[in-house]
Amino acid sequence: MKESIHIFEQEDEILLLDINSGAVHVIDEMIRDILQVFTGENDAEVLSRLSGRYEAAELQEALSELHTLMEAGELFAPDINVPPTFQEQGLVKSLCLMVAQDCNLRCKYCFGDGGDYGMGRAVMSEETGKKAVDFLIKSSGKRKHLEMDFFGGEPLMNFGTVKAVTEYARAREKETGKKFKLTMTTNGMLLTDEKIKWLNDNDFALVLSLDGRKEVNDAMRPDVGGHGTYDRIVKNFKRCLDSRKGGDYDYRGVYTFLRGTYTKKNLDFTKDVLSMNDEGFSILSVEPVVSKNPEIGFTEEDLPRIYEEYDRLTHAYMERHRAGKGFFFFHFNMDLSNGPCVAKRLSGCGAGHEYFAVAENGDLYPCHQFVGREGHRLGSLDEGVTNTTLPRHFRECHVLNKEKCRSCWARFFCSGGCHANADQFHGDIYEPYEVGCAIQKKRLECAIYVQAMLALEKQEQEAAAEA
Repeated sequence: MKESIHIFEQEDEILLLDINSGAVHVIDEMIRDILQVFTGENDAEVLSRLSGRYEAAELQEALSELHTLMEAGELFAPDINVPPTFQEQGLVKSLCLMVAQDCNLRCKYCFGDGGDYGMGRAVMSEETGKKAVDFLIKSSGKRKHLEMDFFGGEPLMNFGTVKAVTEYARAREKETGKKFKLTMTTNGMLLTDEKIKWLNDNDFALVLSLDGRKEVNDAMRPDVGGHGTYDRIVKNFKRCLDSRKGGDYDYRGVYTFLRGTYTKKNLDFTKDVLSMNDEGFSILSVEPVVSKNPEIGFTEEDLPRIYEEYDRLTHAYMERHRAGKGFFFFHFNMDLSNGPCVAKRLSGCGAGHEYFAVAENGDLYPCHQFVGREGHRLGSLDEGVTNTTLPRHFRECHVLNKEKCRSCWARFFCSGGCHANADQFHGDIYEPYEVGCAIQKKRLECAIYVQAMLALEKQEQEAAAEA
């Protein structure tokens, strides 16, 4: 039964994850020792082997509790081994529009070759953007809620197309009954009061790029002339946040999200997360760079230091929460009571069959990170999806079809990892990027701990209020 549970320590707690049900339990050393022996059908063996270490009555009570969890489906739950089913004609739920394959920054870790994705600097026409809206409506079947992200490069370098496409999408909503959730990912260099007001008026969720502390950001995210950008963009980001109707987040799902990247140059990235929070932002993430460049990318030798830093970040996160100064860290957000549906847990983001990227020229790719990569063009807005083999290849790339994922305890949380990262390192989306997997697993342990502690503290508060 050991293969169906994952036990780990975080801070001073021992936690048990029941892999297939997703149930999490905070346990003590006795329960941990019992679970080294217990199979669900060998109580006598457990009592015999552990009787010299623990009182028989304590062991018997613990075994009774474990059997209760088994009956509730929260311990040793059966494997989820039914592959997700999709319609033969896939439904597209979201698009990423590369409205500007050009950029006014030269980030040193950019996966898009400075914004042009190796295709030459260009911007998307209004006509192509409107075709993308029509393509999404046509390809979404009866699905009502659709998503569209304006991306780059830097999308505000082509603000005219962004405005025209948005206006067209809102008009098509009224004609079709569809509802578009619009997002923009921006470096903030071109945010003005006029643009901020327009983005607010059109209910845009915003992903704002910042790498934390001034010295870290300016070293990794210079402008075209090589100058630092921190002071300029933080000023714009603060002005943007101050203008938002609901602050970082409101009931409409319109959020303002600050996202950074950490590299080998800033393995003390806890300081960067806290720096962003100290600047007044409360919805945050920092992502590990994915790069083969040895100066900034990670190898297995870096993992112990990265693990140590996630421990430090977890501690700092909980300290701020308990001091009434909590913030939302994307990778610590996890629903332990009602996670995603089985299909989502198995197959992940839907890149290549439910989610496409549209290059500035109208070509279709599995996601924004695949734009320009040889062999991954799916078709175009004019032709439709002509490479019908590739979407099927992506659709079938779920955890049950990945040898390294099938036995991994984290498989239903990471859903097999990022296809683009796997392709970058191995040329095969079925072969996970190992260093990324290791980082993800550590981050998940921290997230499970955080959510378990928050749940326990809430229970204690509610009990105290009732007393």
